[in-house]
Amino acid sequence: MHELSLAGGILRVLEQTRARDPFERVINLRLEAGALCGVEISSLRFALEAIAPDTCLEGALIDIDEPPGSAWCLPCGQSVSILTRLDACPLCGGYQLQPTGGAELRVVDLQVV
Repeated sequence: MHELSLAGGILRVLEQTRARDPFERVINLRLEAGALCGVEISSLRFALEAIAPDTCLEGALIDIDEPPGSAWCLPCGQSVSILTRLDACPLCGGYQLQPTGGAELRVVDLQVV
């Protein structure tokens, strides 16, 4: 379950931010986990909630957006949306796709008190 280590990394980012710009706790945390980043959203949410007690994340509302992936189709020369790395091009049906986006996991917004 690599989502637990990802949750720990997210908490470290929040703690580093807290050290730089002091705040009491996080009220709302919004993450973006692209469709191609290899993260199970429900597992990441569970892991974040599991490590939250006694941290600045305790009681926070956690929103996780999952934008679709994007890829460049070599045969038709178009940028297309995909949900997995195994998808075919929705325009030509080809499988020669080069992922160009949607593999990121990042903190988008942070609301604190």
